[in-house]
Amino acid sequence: MWFTKLSSAICFMALCLSHLSEAQNSPQDFVNAHNVIRAAVGVGPLVWNRTVASYAQKYADKRMKDCEMEHSYGPYGENLAEGYGNLDGVDAVKMWASEKPDYDHSSNSCASGGDDCLHYTQIVWSKSVHLGCGRAKCANGWVFVICSYDPVGNVEGERPY
Repeated sequence: MWFTKLSSAICFMALCLSHLSEAQNSPQDFVNAHNVIRAAVGVGPLVWNRTVASYAQKYADKRMKDCEMEHSYGPYGENLAEGYGNLDGVDAVKMWASEKPDYDHSSNSCASGGDDCLHYTQIVWSKSVHLGCGRAKCANGWVFVICSYDPVGNVEGERPY
């Protein structure tokens, strides 16, 4: 009897934990994580787009064999992230957003003169209104995350907002 209860409890906990890990990768989780950052600078919300998401997931699946941080050079703007273990979509968005201090709005450039703020500026690009993201566990144990944005952001000579 106690074994049955213990088995049931373990199964229930496993189900809860698997739901928790998936919850950070749902379309709504990706959208919410982006829109909090956009709202902080007065930019309107992104909307999940199934076509853009399908593109992103197909590209993530393509990267499964090597997990290379290589852009797709497709029709959308994109941010890429990789991490070992259980990198989830929300954590990837937080990594990109952490570049905010490197963006100098007055000069519309990255503070260092490089490109170390472009993930952040893509997130807050006001003309980008559609979002789709994908995630894949790679053969080497790493996790690859991509978010694609439509229309493309980071257009040279334009400001994100």
